[in-house]
Amino acid sequence: MQRTQYKGLDAFLFENDKASLLILPDYACKMASLVKKDTGREFLFQSSADALTPPPYAAAFSAYDSSGFDEVLPSIDACPYPDGPFKGAAIPDHGEVWALKWEHTLHPDGNGLTAWATSPVLPYKFTRDLTLAGEEVRLRYTLENLSDAPFEFIWTPHCLLNCSPDTVLLIPEDLTEIMTVEHSTRTLGPWGTRHRYPLTTAVDGRQINLAATEPASSASCEKFYFTRPNKQGWCAIKHSDNGDTLTYRYDADKIPYLAVWKTQGGYRGDYNLALEPCTGEWDDLYVAHKIRRAAVCAPKAKYEWNFTMTLGQEPL
Repeated sequence: MQRTQYKGLDAFLFENDKASLLILPDYACKMASLVKKDTGREFLFQSSADALTPPPYAAAFSAYDSSGFDEVLPSIDACPYPDGPFKGAAIPDHGEVWALKWEHTLHPDGNGLTAWATSPVLPYKFTRDLTLAGEEVRLRYTLENLSDAPFEFIWTPHCLLNCSPDTVLLIPEDLTEIMTVEHSTRTLGPWGTRHRYPLTTAVDGRQINLAATEPASSASCEKFYFTRPNKQGWCAIKHSDNGDTLTYRYDADKIPYLAVWKTQGGYRGDYNLALEPCTGEWDDLYVAHKIRRAAVCAPKAKYEWNFTMTLGQEPL
């Protein structure tokens, strides 16, 4: 591990002969960079900002840096906490943990760190252990419920990825239908519209492939969920220009839902995408509670899951 600087902030650089990654300890332990060394590919989307400012608690996500990998919990959309003794507590935009101050300890062997944050409002402690091992980033998560009541939550990795028209989604073949949850999409229709996946008809009559990436000139923006659980526990992207892949593998029983975010020039001019395995559906914890599709941690218990990012290569 090497201590360095990144856009005006202290950073930890972890690297081996396969990969390198940067963590910003003062920016909620955001992962700012993930590079595959043999091809030099930067997988994480980088903003044009010269300097980064850590957000205060309850900041609007859109007012701060939208790059790299932020942790999102206990909801994606802002909403009231849905039930129990904390019913009505305000959950901020993109949750709490991306804008909290984290504590951390470095692994003795220098190959990773354990970091944690505790909510100032809700009864949980969130811990992430990160290890870089060859071409894998191994993440082990623990949510500890500090209360005597069940605690409900949605977690997702808000990991914005670089993309181009050569980038394609690799999704288990049994996931054949999606539902849009993006109000501003000009492609898929209003919230709740369902489409076949990957080939479907856009609202303007065009035939489109949802597994493909449109150029930034399309000025489009999409967010959709697959309508059945991802029981295989994996998803991936492939850069067809050279075969570079990034594969997520995770505990399907703990993280049953899968969403995709694409901003192809349609949000602030950004050009990126995200694969978002989720512990709950439709971005909003209040809604997920109502339809019984939120993760639940028992009183005084822990909810644990694994999530691995693997840098790979497929034949062209």
